[in-house]
Amino acid sequence: MNKKIEVLFEKMLWDLRLVVIVAVIVSALLSLVMFYVATVDAWITVTHLLHYADPTLDDSSRLELRNQTVTHVVEVIDGFLLATILLIFALGLYELFISKIDPARAQLMDGKCDAASNILVITSIDDLKNRLAKVILMILVIKFFEYGINMGFKEPLDLLIFAAGIALIGLALFLSHKAEEH
Repeated sequence: MNKKIEVLFEKMLWDLRLVVIVAVIVSALLSLVMFYVATVDAWITVTHLLHYADPTLDDSSRLELRNQTVTHVVEVIDGFLLATILLIFALGLYELFISKIDPARAQLMDGKCDAASNILVITSIDDLKNRLAKVILMILVIKFFEYGINMGFKEPLDLLIFAAGIALIGLALFLSHKAEEH
């Protein structure tokens, strides 16, 4: 009798992993939403930029439009990276808890995808964490770049702090690359 209860309990416990499907579906939907938002932002940026070559535009207005455009482009890249994080997260959770994604593995085995496509093949929680960390690091670098564009340097200390931030970003990229080698 105890063995039956144990078998039933273990089956129920194993089936409980399927609750992860909620996170997979929500992450995939949010990924689509972020791809849509970033695409619309890109379109709006391009349409606002159409009058950049207008000869009646004075230099200060052109410079302001240029700075705004660079900031918007950085925000678009940020949106696409966030959408990518959500997609990698959804695929990784699915592969770890539900089932392997057969079409992805078949394409890798047939040689239809190159080695770069391995980013979507997740084999462990650490693998998922490392892949997400790389994309999150890129978002942070882009955010820092965005803030750097709009930063006003009023004192020499401001420039020194900005340079320290750049050095820390370089160190973070170096350490993430070194961690990848191991």
